[in-house]
Amino acid sequence: MFSKFSTRREFLNCGKLSLLFLLSSCTNLPNKVKIALQNSFYPQSFKDAIPKDWKQEKINFESIQIQKNRNTILNSDFTLINDGWVNSINLAEFEKINQYPLIENLDKRSIDFLRSFNENQRSKLFPIGVVPYTIIIKNNKELINSARTSWDFLLSKKLTGKIIFPQSPRIILSIAKKINSSNSLKKLKSQAMLFDDKNMLNWLINSDACVAIVPYSLCSKYLKIDTRLSLVFPSQGVPLMWHFLLSRSNLNNAILIEWIKSLENKSIVDKLVSQGWYLPFNNDYLQSKYKSEMFSISGPSEKCWENSWSFPVLTNEQRINLKNFWNKSLTP
Repeated sequence: MFSKFSTRREFLNCGKLSLLFLLSSCTNLPNKVKIALQNSFYPQSFKDAIPKDWKQEKINFESIQIQKNRNTILNSDFTLINDGWVNSINLAEFEKINQYPLIENLDKRSIDFLRSFNENQRSKLFPIGVVPYTIIIKNNKELINSARTSWDFLLSKKLTGKIIFPQSPRIILSIAKKINSSNSLKKLKSQAMLFDDKNMLNWLINSDACVAIVPYSLCSKYLKIDTRLSLVFPSQGVPLMWHFLLSRSNLNNAILIEWIKSLENKSIVDKLVSQGWYLPFNNDYLQSKYKSEMFSISGPSEKCWENSWSFPVLTNEQRINLKNFWNKSLTP
């Protein structure tokens, strides 16, 4: 082998050239597509549906490490976020995404929801999923029938101090408005055992709590392993949690469109729905998933979907008014 080189110096120089060529070749390789997401928000079936050659970057919107989150998002091509955290990011740092041909994928439900945002906001937010909240009832079959029709059952004396609510005044207030009773908000809050978004199902399973109100996508695995738990979607409707895709990518939109189209595969759709995740796209098979029979145990009925409600981003003034109203309701 050494006979090809007349001197040791020539051999070393050749090695250096080979190394430089290798490094140059690596720099010419396309970078992996990066997508930033908070793992706890997404069912496994959705994370599995993200292309295998994309790199999933972990972020945490609840984390105090705000700068670290921001750097991760700024260095990612795409970001996934739910509607509750849209105000926590600077939309000016993202590109417009709701342009043809992506916009033609969206169904009426998602287009109507986008109209509740201002023009700049909705141009940056692509609805990638909608998750209905559900009522989980533990060891109390008697409550199921009343829960199927309306939210009034939450004021039952049997449930005093035994309900786990989301840690969201806006969601609780919206449910209180559905209850046919005077001072429904105060009465509803007096039923609470606690307000929690992270460990609500652990509390439900391991305490005296009887009811928890949780996003459907977070509870499907518990229903399979604990036969004490029953799932209910009132025909009066439920709150909806929306998830959006945002883009900072200069990549050809074809990459994004290819992924969006791949989600419409029937087997993927079935897996997503089984874990509480609904794609808001204009596709006959997808839309059939919103048309379950009344009181279905596999998801909201068509009537429930029709009566369900979403939460547009609040203005600063609206946030202040909501906070003041909530604090006022805490006083005796």
